[in-house]
Amino acid sequence: MPLKRHDFYSKPIKILPMYPRIFAGLIVLSGGLMIFLSACQKDNSQNTTHLKVHLTDNPYNATEVNVDIKEVNVKLDGVDSANWVSLSTQAGVYNLLDFQNGLDTLLAQGIVPTGNLKEIRFVLGSDNSITIDSVNYPLTIPSGSESGLKIKVDKPLRASLDSLVIDFDAAMSIFQTGKNDFKLKPVLKVK
Repeated sequence: MPLKRHDFYSKPIKILPMYPRIFAGLIVLSGGLMIFLSACQKDNSQNTTHLKVHLTDNPYNATEVNVDIKEVNVKLDGVDSANWVSLSTQAGVYNLLDFQNGLDTLLAQGIVPTGNLKEIRFVLGSDNSITIDSVNYPLTIPSGSESGLKIKVDKPLRASLDSLVIDFDAAMSIFQTGKNDFKLKPVLKVK
């Protein structure tokens, strides 16, 4: 039985109406417009920095060197010089000797204006001590509890995220002034 040829092949090709082409063009145009608009949006994250402050220490010949950290503040260029910006601080008593040989801990963080970081201030409490040969001694800080320990930094902050590691050097900071009397004159360095 011979195959029949359908009229499908003999009919002229029908040109599609303009609507599908216009619709496809609008999709391409709206996609391009969305890409353009998203590229032109202001990125507010460029105006602030998520600043993280970590704490570490060099080795020292004691069992414990406990420092009571209450608050961490920063001072920035462009912010009123009398005002300190308070960071969200993990307040507590820190044994500095737990953060040696490359170990550190996140001490404070917060969103601050991007710019030049001028100073960091640690506000200390009164629960400071040193343990030597299993004996615990109070560790007094001459001026740390009133005005805080200030570190000059002068570091430009990167936009969106930046971290600082503060080396609280116990070996250079602790002085024995009597048989059972120890004073803390902190030596802090930014790494």
